[in-house]
Parts: sequence; structure tokens; C-alpha cells
Amino acid sequence: MKFILILLFIFTPIAFGSMEIWAFSLMELGILLLIILWTIQNLVRSSELEVRSLKFEILMIWLFLILVFFQMIPFPAGVAKVLSPKTYEIRQSLANAIPQSAIHNPQFPISFVPFITKIEFYKWLTLTAFFLFSLHWKYFGDEFRITRQLIIVIFITGVFESLYGMFEFLSGHQHILYLGGISAVTGTFINRNYFAGYLLMVIPLSMGFFFSREALHARRFEGWQQRLSSLDGKTLLIGFGIIVMILGLLFSASRMGILSLLLSFTLISILFKTPQRGKGFSKTTILILGLALLWALWIGLDAVIGRFFNVSEDLRWRWTTWEDTFKVVKDFPILGTGLGTFSQICPTYKSFHMRRFVSHAENDFLQLASEVGLTGVGILFILFIFLFVRAISGIRSMSITDSGRYIGIGGLVGILALMFHSMVERNLQVPANAFLFTFLWAFVLKTSTLRPGAKVIRGD
Repeated sequence: MKFILILLFIFTPIAFGSMEIWAFSLMELGILLLIILWTIQNLVRSSELEVRSLKFEILMIWLFLILVFFQMIPFPAGVAKVLSPKTYEIRQSLANAIPQSAIHNPQFPISFVPFITKIEFYKWLTLTAFFLFSLHWKYFGDEFRITRQLIIVIFITGVFESLYGMFEFLSGHQHILYLGGISAVTGTFINRNYFAGYLLMVIPLSMGFFFSREALHARRFEGWQQRLSSLDGKTLLIGFGIIVMILGLLFSASRMGILSLLLSFTLISILFKTPQRGKGFSKTTILILGLALLWALWIGLDAVIGRFFNVSEDLRWRWTTWEDTFKVVKDFPILGTGLGTFSQICPTYKSFHMRRFVSHAENDFLQLASEVGLTGVGILFILFIFLFVRAISGIRSMSITDSGRYIGIGGLVGILALMFHSMVERNLQVPANAFLFTFLWAFVLKTSTLRPGAKVIRGD
């Protein structure tokens, strides 16, 4: 199971962010295989599920999935009129174009394209199963050793994405594997913002891992000079890798990605207290970010800075898209138009003329509201609040010198950074990002809330 999970962490971002159907299908097969092996493991070991305190949160997840399934069920016209009056109105207008003899017992689902909703339903179901697996999976042997190995794989993948993207862009070759024509550092992702979203999760998690190693020596030395001089080669290599990933994100020229990075480093510098005194802010965090910015300035940030001067035009286009999406939410407030149907319903509400196909609303949360209604968004919002409170409570209960505390904070900051970025971009709809986002939630809960008495890491 560990080997399959490592392969998924490597494969999902490298395969163009798993945006292609074949890549996402392989990701689904990998998760399915994990679930099968996990089920066999539980049958052999006859072990009970470990997570009992999250029953309400898991119930909310299943309520959301039931809501999406509810969107695909054909209802009689009278019932559909009560559930979604606008859907009934549009369906009736379409039915009037058909001879009445062809309509014997008119029934139709809430979703305008049930087939697409079914595909999205399976995606959410797969990620839900992966979330439950990550929560309940009981490792063989040293639990933290396996956790550390998974973090290292995620870290190395993020460093590779950054190095490969900067090489392709700065060398002038400017390809994404076999595709050409890139205009910024994107790694193997097809879009700079998808790449930035991925690094926004990996960088804080790596920072947490870096500080977890530093916390091991916190009690042995008096000042930060002695601690810095005591850092081993592996810890310094991790710090260098973090700087490389920061460079990759900067040269992606993703404006909201850069702002989200600054926000995440602000949170990290505040939350990563000095292990000896438990107060102050992290000077090491500022040092790492400062070194990355100095290196980026030495290479040249003209193209990155230039994009911030063009923000008004992009913001105007995004604002128009958001206004159109608000109209969809207004017309379908309770149950939405069907999960995944935004690109089909958007042309009806589009108030601007563009040749390109508009596939998303440039805001994950607003688009979700248009597809599943305020009911679906309300369920997910309640779920987020409960998970966030549990994670914060668990982290606060951990000692300042507990290395698991820093990893938990890093994972949680990565989650918040991606969500902040998703306010103006599509991130959670990118399978590679959604996969890592799901794992981080389970990882943070398991590290902080479910194991409050976790032992401090000892040794390498």
C-alpha cells in the first residue's frame, strides 16, 4: 500500500496534473487498489476502525454525496417544479418543442447533464474513499518512519517539478514534456496556476518537515546561531529544496499564487514558535523566504513584476465571470444545476463575447455553489469548520517541542493557502491538487487530532 501511495504521489502531478482522462483513470484505479488491499488488511487483522471521533464529519461527506446522487435521479415534473422551479421552467420550454405525442410521462433530473454529474460523482466518491483510507490506514512497523517517507516523496516531487519547469523556461526550450509553447514555469502542469496551487501545498508541508527536524535539537543549544551551525546536511538540503520550490512558484508568475505564498509564510512565521521559549516568531522562515527572493532578483523578475501591472484587465474579466455565475446561483439556489455542469450552463448566462470555451468560473467555491446550490455548499462549509476546529484543537494540544506539531501546522497552512488561491482560480478541480489536498486533510487530522500523544522523532 505504501508503494502504491508513493507511485500516486509521483504520478498524479507529473502526468500533466492528471487532467487527461487516462491519467485520472489510472489515479482512480490506484485508489481502488489501495481500498481493496486496505479491506483485506482489516479482515486479516480483524481491527476496528480507529477514527470514531469524526463520525459527524464523515456523515457530512456522505450527505454531500447523497445530494449529488439526488441530482441524477429523474423526478416527475411536479416534484421537479417544487425542488427547482428554474429547472422545471427550462425543461418545459424544451419539451414544448417536442410533439406532445412523444411525451407520455415527463420526468427529468435536477442535473442538466446527468452523465457529467455521474462522472463528477465518481470523482468525489473516489477522493472520499481515499480520505477515509488515509485516516484509518494502520501502518506496519514505525508509523512516523512511513509518514516521513511519504513527506519526502511529496517534497522531492515538488522540487523536481520546480527544477524541471525552471530549466524548460529559462533555457528557452519551453516545453511541458512533449508539449511546447509555455510562457512561464509550469513544471509538468498545463497551467501556471495549477502548478502554483500544487506548490502552495508542498512548500508549507516541507517547511513543517524542516522545522520538525530542527525541533530535535532545540533543547541542546542556547541561541539560533548554535542551532543553525548544528543542522545536518539532510536538513540543509531540505531547506535548499524549499528555496528551489519558492523560485519555481515565483517564476510561474501566478499573481494570486505569489500572494498566497506570502500569506502562508506569514502564518508559518507566526505559528512556528521558538522551540526553547515558545514565543516570538520564526526567524528561519524569514531567512528562507529572503534567500529565495534574493536569488530570484538575481535571476530577474521583470516578467513576474510585469504581470502585476496587467492585473486590472484580468480582474475585470474574472469579475464579469463571477457576476454571470452569481446569476446561475440566483436561478438555482437550492440544488444547483448539477455537479460538473458549469461549462454547459455557462453559455446561457454569459454576458461577454469570447471565442474561447469557458470551462470554469475562476472561483472554485462560486462554481460549486452554482452546481450543487447553497445546500451543497452549506454542507461542505459546515464540514470545513468542524475539520478545521478539530485540527486546530489537536495542534494546540501538542507540545512546542513536539516535531509532529510543525508537520501538522505545515499541512494545515498548505490547505488554507490552496483554498485562498482557489478564490480566483480553479485548483480543487485539478485531480493532482485535489488528491494532495485530500491527503493533507487526513494527514493533519491523523497527526494532530487523532494522535495527541505522538512521540517526538528520534534520529534520522
